[in-house]
Amino acid sequence: MQLAEVGIRIDYFHDASDEQLLTLGVGRALLPSRPAWYEWYAADYARPVRQRENYSLLWLLDDEVVGFSSTDQIRFGDQAFMHLHILEPRQRRRGLGTQFVRLSATAYFQTLELRRLCCQPNAFNTAPNRTLQAAGFHYLLTKQCAPSAINFVQPVTRWVLDRPPR
Repeated sequence: MQLAEVGIRIDYFHDASDEQLLTLGVGRALLPSRPAWYEWYAADYARPVRQRENYSLLWLLDDEVVGFSSTDQIRFGDQAFMHLHILEPRQRRRGLGTQFVRLSATAYFQTLELRRLCCQPNAFNTAPNRTLQAAGFHYLLTKQCAPSAINFVQPVTRWVLDRPPR
């Protein structure tokens, strides 16, 4: 995802219904304003990848953006936490997420030189939990936390994928 494309992510959250945000465990009041969020991305994108707080990918199908994933809590060369989103409800439940998660994991392992990739979806949001399992992630634990700055405290499941041997 290029800086010019971060609006896709920003709009996804700002334009989501309250019901969708609740499913994602996101608090509307926790969302930065659109301009502030873009400025944050601009500052982060100005850093070398090794120093970035976030690294994101767009998911394309037939040259159309259908979703995105992002990483945060990046410890370059070690571990990062992944997030995954399909933009349109009509594109969900088709197995696309599993394919995109696998491709994203490969890209994150390579670009961020990770040994482990984690994901912490809301424990009650069935879709990402099933997607991660189907993509080869292994369940580690369930706990209460706020997985990122835009999330409220909630029960999350932590899924882990270790880098395949080279």
